Amino acid sequence: MNHRLLSLACVGLAALAITGCKPQAPVEPPATVAPAEPATSDERAPSATSSISPALDPKGFAGTFTAGGATISLTADGGFNLKDGTAAFDGTWTAEADGAQIRLDPNSKAEPDRLYAVVGQDEIRPLDAAGQPAEGGIGLQRKTSAY
Repeated sequence: MNHRLLSLACVGLAALAITGCKPQAPVEPPATVAPAEPATSDERAPSATSSISPALDPKGFAGTFTAGGATISLTADGGFNLKDGTAAFDGTWTAEADGAQIRLDPNSKAEPDRLYAVVGQDEIRPLDAAGQPAEGGIGLQRKTSAY
């Protein structure tokens, strides 16, 4: 009889141990963070077709600037047309110094590059070849269209 009681006690304890334990959620391994993808060439630098600085939005900055007899038209795709008195030429423009200045690079290599400080969204001012304010240079104002 002792043997029977002992067997029953063992079965009871085993059942109690099984039902008394709360099931635990499976332990998941810690989440791993995937390494960052390397930047593509388009994300690292402006493309060759658009060398305009990301600090200066070309579509937003493009427009026509005038002062006296000078007119500079900047296009959103990086082109420009300049008319100054009897001189007229075209070429490409790029932003430099994180958008603080722009460079006009004429298609005609007989004409030198021209630098302009970006004073604001509506004004540019001529700079000399060293990037200093041009002596006697007046700012060109954005020409607003009359609708």
